[in-house]
Amino acid sequence: MSAFEQLHPSIQHHVVNTLGWNSLRPLQEDAIVPLLAGRHALLLAPTAGGKTEASMFPLYTRMMNEGWTGLSILYVCPLKALLNALHIRLAHYGRLFGRSCAVWHGDTGPSERRRILADPPDVLLITPESLEVILTSPHRDGHGLLSDLRAVVVDEIHAFAGDDRGWHLLSVIGRISRIARRELQRVGLSATVGKEQDLLAWLTTGCSGGGDVIAPPAGAAGTIDLRLDYVGSLENAAVVISRLHRGEKRLVFCEGRSGVEQLSFQLRQNEITTHVSHGSLGKDERLRAERAFAEATDCVIVSTSTLELGIDVGDLDRVILIDGPSTVASFLQRIGRAGRRASTTRNGLFLTLSPQSTLRAAAIGDLALQGWIDPMEPPAAPFHVVAQQIMALALQERGIGRTDCRQWLEAFLRGSGVSDDDLTEILAHMVSTGVLSEDQNLLWLGRHGEDQYGFRYFMELFSVFTSDPLFSVRHGQEILGEVDPSSFLAKDGQQPVLLMGGRGWRVKEIEWSRKVAWVEPVPDSGRSRWSSPGRHLGFRLCRTMRHILATDSVPDWWSARAITTIGALRAEFAWLTEGGTQVVQRPGGDTTWWTFAGYRANAALGDHLGSLGGSSARYDNLSITFGSSVSAARIVDGIQELRSRGTRMAPDVALDDAIRGLKFADCLPVQMAAEELRRRLEDREAVGQVMGEAVGEVAVQG
Repeated sequence: MSAFEQLHPSIQHHVVNTLGWNSLRPLQEDAIVPLLAGRHALLLAPTAGGKTEASMFPLYTRMMNEGWTGLSILYVCPLKALLNALHIRLAHYGRLFGRSCAVWHGDTGPSERRRILADPPDVLLITPESLEVILTSPHRDGHGLLSDLRAVVVDEIHAFAGDDRGWHLLSVIGRISRIARRELQRVGLSATVGKEQDLLAWLTTGCSGGGDVIAPPAGAAGTIDLRLDYVGSLENAAVVISRLHRGEKRLVFCEGRSGVEQLSFQLRQNEITTHVSHGSLGKDERLRAERAFAEATDCVIVSTSTLELGIDVGDLDRVILIDGPSTVASFLQRIGRAGRRASTTRNGLFLTLSPQSTLRAAAIGDLALQGWIDPMEPPAAPFHVVAQQIMALALQERGIGRTDCRQWLEAFLRGSGVSDDDLTEILAHMVSTGVLSEDQNLLWLGRHGEDQYGFRYFMELFSVFTSDPLFSVRHGQEILGEVDPSSFLAKDGQQPVLLMGGRGWRVKEIEWSRKVAWVEPVPDSGRSRWSSPGRHLGFRLCRTMRHILATDSVPDWWSARAITTIGALRAEFAWLTEGGTQVVQRPGGDTTWWTFAGYRANAALGDHLGSLGGSSARYDNLSITFGSSVSAARIVDGIQELRSRGTRMAPDVALDDAIRGLKFADCLPVQMAAEELRRRLEDREAVGQVMGEAVGEVAVQG
C-alpha cells in the first residue's frame, strides 16, 4: 500500500477529484506514515512546498479513523495575518472532509469567541498569546475547551525558536498537555533552518514519544538566481527598481519601517504603482495594500520582515533586498517568496546603500550559495519567562501551590535548563517583593503584581515582549498606523510631515495624553521614526566578510558597481590576513583589534579588555576599539594575559540593561536578571576560536 493510499478515503477522493492534484509533493508523501503513527515531526520545505497539507492531511486522517471529537488540533502561527490566510485554506479542506475550523486571535470578536467556546471546532488556528488568554481568563472554560486536544502544529517554527516567544509557547503546550492528560503530537513546519535535529529536540521538550525530521531533497528549488548591486541611496534604489523588471510583480524588503516609507514615496515619485506593508500601519491600510498587490501584476510592494513569513501575496516575479537582513536564514526565507511557479527559480537582488552593507550582502549570498544556514539557538536561561508563567498559572488555577507550580512547569523547566533551585529563588523573590502573595500555601498575584500587570484584564501579562510607546496616527476616522513620538520633532516651528503608507501626512494636532496624532494628506515627503535594535551579526557571517576582504575573488553575481565598492574596501584592509587577528594602530588615532568575531564575542572580549584604556572599549560586529593612549603592544599583551587566565568570557551587564531587555526582569533577583542577560550575550565557541588564534600588530599610516 502506498503512502497516499493510507490517507482516509475521503481525503484521497477530494485530493484527486476536487483539488485536481495528479500527485502529492515529496514532503507530503514522506510525512504520511510517521504522522499517522503518531510521531512528532519537523517538516522542512521551501516556501509554498506544501507543508500545511503535509501536516494536516495525515492528522485529519487520524481524526476520522480514530474518532477524535471536540477541539482536536491546534494550528499555531506567529502572525495574525498568516492565521487569516491559512484559515481560508484549512476551512475549505475542513468542509470537504466534513470537519470544522475556526480562528482565534486578537482581532477575533467576542461573539465569535463565544461561538467557539459553545461549539468547539475540530481545528483551531491561534497565536500563543491567545492560547494564554483562553487558559487564564476567568470568563472562559479553558480546561473544557482544550481537554480533547490530540495534536498541535506550529507553523513557521523558526520564528518562535529564536526568541522568548518560543519558550512561552513550549510552556503553554506543556500546560495544555497536562489539561488534556495526554502527550500532544507536535508537528513543526519551517522553510529554512540549520541543525534540524536540535530544533526537533527543542520542539519535543518534555516529550517521551519519538520524532523525525522530514526534509526531502530541495532539487531545483534549491537553486538561487542571485545579484548584488551597490546603489548608494534609497533615491537611487527607487530609480533602479523603476527601470528593472517592468511588467513584473516585485517584493522589496527594507530593514526598517522608516526605510519602507521613504522608498515607497520615492517609487511613487518615479510613477511606479507601489503598496506598503509593515507592522505599524493600520490593519485596514495593510490589508488593502496586500490584497491589491496579490491581485495586481505590474507593481511593487515594499515591506519590512512582516512579509518574510508565508502570508499569501500571490505569485511573485522578483524579490529585491535593500541592504539585506542579518542572517542567511532570513535571506532564504525572503527569496523563497519568489520561484513558486513551475519553471521559475528563487531569485534575489541586493541593492545596497553603503560599502559595509555591500560587504555583508556579499557574505550572506556566499554562505547561501554554499548551502549554509544559521543554526537556531533558543535564548539561554529564560528566567523571566518562568516568572511570567508562574503568574499565568496563578490566574489559570485561581491560586496555585508551590509544588503544583513546579509540576505544571516541569517539562518546560527541564528543557530550558532552569533548575529547581532557580525556580525556588524566583518564587521567593516574587513573594518578597509583592509580585505574588501567599495565603494558606496558595500563590496569587500580590499588590505589586496587579499594579504592574493587572490593568486591561492582565493583557500585559500575556505577551513576553515589551511594546514601544507608539502614537496612533489618524486621518478622520481612519487609523493610518503608529509612530515613535520622536517623529513629531520639527525645525523652525513647522508642523512635522509624517510618511505613512508611502504618502505624506502633515500633523494638525497631537493629543499627548491619549497618544494620538491627527493628520491631513499633503503631497510633500516627510519622515516617520521607529526605534530599532542594533544589527548584531554572528561569527560565521563576520568571518565570511573577512574572507571576502582578504581574497581577490570576484563572483559573477556581483555588478560592476559592487566590484568597485568591495575593491575599495579591500584596498582599505590591505593589511588583513585570514591566519589570525590583527591589532591596527593609526598615528594619533585609536587602536583597533580586528577580530571579525561577531557582536556577542566582541562584547565579551571588549568588556574584559576595556580596563586597558582606563575606560570601556567600544565594540561592534567586526572589531574592538580602544583610545589612542593604548598602544598595539599593550593590547596584544592584554590578550595574552586574558588567554592565560582562561576565565569565563561573558560581558558584564548592568541591571538597567537587564530591565530594558527583559519584560519581567523586575520579577527576578537583580543578580539573576543580570546573569540571564550575560548568558544570552556570550558566544563561547567564537571567543574560544578568537583566543586560539595568533595576534599580529599592524601600523597603518594616515
